[in-house]
Amino acid sequence: MSLTMAVSLLSGCVSSRSDTASDDSSSDGTQQTSGGVVNVYNWGEYIDESVLDDFEEATGIKVNYQMYDSNETMYSKIAGGGADYDVVIPSDYMIARMIEEDMLEPLNFDNIPNFADVDPELKNPEYDPENLYSVPYMWGLMGVIYNTTMVDEADLGSWDLLWNEKYAGDIVMIDNSRDAIGIALKSQGISYNTTDAAQITAAVDRLVEQKPLVQAYVMDEVFQKMEGGNAAIGTYYYGDYLTMVENNPDLGFYIPEEGTNIYVDAMCILKDAPNKENAEIFINYMCSTEAGLKNCEEIWYSSPLLSVRDALDPEVSSDPLAYPDEAIMAQCESYAGLPQEILDLYDSEWTRLKSASVS
Repeated sequence: MSLTMAVSLLSGCVSSRSDTASDDSSSDGTQQTSGGVVNVYNWGEYIDESVLDDFEEATGIKVNYQMYDSNETMYSKIAGGGADYDVVIPSDYMIARMIEEDMLEPLNFDNIPNFADVDPELKNPEYDPENLYSVPYMWGLMGVIYNTTMVDEADLGSWDLLWNEKYAGDIVMIDNSRDAIGIALKSQGISYNTTDAAQITAAVDRLVEQKPLVQAYVMDEVFQKMEGGNAAIGTYYYGDYLTMVENNPDLGFYIPEEGTNIYVDAMCILKDAPNKENAEIFINYMCSTEAGLKNCEEIWYSSPLLSVRDALDPEVSSDPLAYPDEAIMAQCESYAGLPQEILDLYDSEWTRLKSASVS
């Protein structure tokens, strides 16, 4: 894979865990510590929670675990000084923004030896070119999810399906500005990373035109909508589609012909984190084969760990949408960081869309 690769979600929930300890090292070599805590802020439905129990048992470190529903929710809470987290797991473009705004702490990779197992193609990415601040957690593709019993096969193939009036009231749209505006840009053959204000405004005009067709703007609610047959069409991440199709085999997925986003979510430590050493121990543990395999088999996102790919069922590791080949990669584009004036434009244009009346 030659392209630099650049995701789910129960907002504000807290997973409370009791302290556990062990006198021995874990099977992956994680050393027992004197204890303490690590405060982790992650996307919802994005971990096998037994991994947190395993970590606590192996290290004696208690995990305070909270979840968010979007990069923007996470950023707003951190920027507002609302909580003291240690580890956060943003997406590529948000990591670039947080680096630019001096919100992240450089990592001591001596404390993260399992980083050696990360696919070299995912190291030194565009969003963290010197690989000072981040360790990949999961990655994948965005595409269109559809119900095969509700959508005509002849209508498939393009992002334009999300604007097809035939399915008015049965379309659910992703509820964050970067992805939604990005879809409108890509549907017109424009880069996700354009800094042309007129192109961004025109993309939002297209979303305003779409709004009367949209049943709801959703994040984690997409599971209920698509699994329950309560919507015909949605757009979300391939890893989540694999979870949904287990519960509703009528669902299908495709990569739009205009291209799509390939993203990386990565583990970072916040500036002045109160438990930096424990945070690095946590990141290292999450990069162990045992933890990585559990997480991959629970949430079905693509693992950055080479040992995990080797351990997966060949049917999974050979899935071209889970581990894309060059042909699929050629259709994909990563998000890059954007200048502040463009981020401000995204915010104001997103407000314009959400406040637009539906006639």
